[in-house]
Amino acid sequence: MFEKIILTGFADEIAPELDIQMQVLEKLNMNHIEMRGVEGRSFVEYTEAEAREIKKRLDDRGFSLSAIGSPIGKIRISEKFEPHMELFRHTVELAHIMDTPNIRMFSFYGPEGGSPVAYREKVMEQLGQFADYAASNDVVLLHENEKGIYGEMAEGCLDIMKQFYGAHFKAVFDFANFVQARQDTLEAYELLKPYIAYIHVKDARWEDGSVVPAGFGDGNVELILKRLKESGYGGYLSLEPHLSDFTGFSALEKGGKPGGKLSGEEAFTLAHDSLLKLL
Repeated sequence: MFEKIILTGFADEIAPELDIQMQVLEKLNMNHIEMRGVEGRSFVEYTEAEAREIKKRLDDRGFSLSAIGSPIGKIRISEKFEPHMELFRHTVELAHIMDTPNIRMFSFYGPEGGSPVAYREKVMEQLGQFADYAASNDVVLLHENEKGIYGEMAEGCLDIMKQFYGAHFKAVFDFANFVQARQDTLEAYELLKPYIAYIHVKDARWEDGSVVPAGFGDGNVELILKRLKESGYGGYLSLEPHLSDFTGFSALEKGGKPGGKLSGEEAFTLAHDSLLKLL
């Protein structure tokens, strides 16, 4: 078992309602959330006053945020940037209210039918604006590898890290997203390990990109977790199940329910228990 890791997760996959999210997490002895959606809305859409109310509800139950799971950088590079920059500034204020320095973000999709790699200069210029603002406002941007963005493959992520890595800009490592992008996760890990500060735990199968519980896909989750442990990694492991349509439960767990769509609580619990078995 890791000595210094903290389990967290995208609790909006349990249910839209914050009270239900916290109730299920309490059953799993978790008290951290990577907040992406709450009460059926994207968290970054909330006003500062509304965020303070959410913070009070979390405080009353003993919960903290590991990060804001924001959509920053998840637009096309051809879209107008200033409205998105304004959303980013607002997200930074929400991070301050929620007492978390961490904001998960992305590195832009290409224009319709185009690759973002062809727009590297513009990608870097816009990421640079995020990075400068983050540094001057004392937050940490956590760049997630995601299919279709500039940082889809490890090489793109490395390019970004060489430009911006530091106290306010670090890397998220997401196993399933690399598998879905047809990237070998061991190769990706070795390239990016000096920059990784946050882990998204979901696995996927090489053959069709389908998301499965940790250890049941081709993301080399167990081996990479072992390497992280040996390296002294001390940070968050964030569950992002994506398993609500997973129907292979009975094949994985003897006595499990045959087929059928999993509830949010069942999917999150399955993801949690699968991870614990690897630790």
